[in-house]
Amino acid sequence: MPIPVLLEHETTYRFDRAVRLAPHVVRLRPAPHTVTPIHAYAQHVSPEHHTVSWHQDPFGNHVARYVFGDESQSLAVRVELRADLTPTNPFDFLLEPTAEDWPVPYEPALASALLPYLGTEQASVQLHGFLAEVRAVATDGQPTTDVLVAVNNLVHERVGYEVRMQPGVQSPDETLSRGIGSCRDSSWLLVQVLRSLGMATRFTSGYLIQLAVEDSDENGPPPREEDEDFGDLHAWAEVYLPGAGWVGLDPTSGLLTAEGHIPVAAANEPSLAAAITGTTSPARVDLGFTCDVTRLEDAPGSPGTGA
Repeated sequence: MPIPVLLEHETTYRFDRAVRLAPHVVRLRPAPHTVTPIHAYAQHVSPEHHTVSWHQDPFGNHVARYVFGDESQSLAVRVELRADLTPTNPFDFLLEPTAEDWPVPYEPALASALLPYLGTEQASVQLHGFLAEVRAVATDGQPTTDVLVAVNNLVHERVGYEVRMQPGVQSPDETLSRGIGSCRDSSWLLVQVLRSLGMATRFTSGYLIQLAVEDSDENGPPPREEDEDFGDLHAWAEVYLPGAGWVGLDPTSGLLTAEGHIPVAAANEPSLAAAITGTTSPARVDLGFTCDVTRLEDAPGSPGTGA
């Protein structure tokens, strides 16, 4: 049965002085390819003296561009969305016959269209070594889904998870050297690994909603450690499979993405999928972040576009 939920997310920047706010770009509206039904959406930004224009970027993501007037000592972006968490089978897709077994070829026209998602960074010694481990499990003739699951698990096992507040994404070499990283770091490593294997892969940011397990079900997924409903910004990778389209892989959990993953932006580079980008005049800043999930007794109303 679908579980209707309300997600409320707010990011707040408080400055030690009034600052000039340059135009800011916000990518926090569910992307067109989300599989989770979104029934209502609203985005609120303060200071209120601003103009906003919506458009879709070259990757099809919904983007809001805010232009501010007066100086301000704070900037806040608040999102509210209502969604139905309908259980989905992440393996419920059909591959083209040519893509059922590894390796997966792309026909020329498709390969040309996917070119932005095939570029790799210069491989370091660390990455070269890890790719040798990856190729040991990505052997010819295996079912493609088995290979992708194995590669995703390798990254999951190699990179421990940490909450990292510093901006930017670690290089694959740094992530492998440290053996730890945020979700965006392990996801960018997975993107580079899959591209090195010839698979078109993109970096995806979005919301992750995980609900506490209330009843034991021997046929369901194993119980989670968390005893409360949980929501947060998250990142994962999506690989293009002929016949199935973009399939999500979450190296933080080692699983394929499912109903709890709500993408807001996907691009060939992490910076082009960042949730909020923009600059201000010089100042010290305190960052605040909240993301709450509430189960709703009644199903949400009709779909809304939000603004």
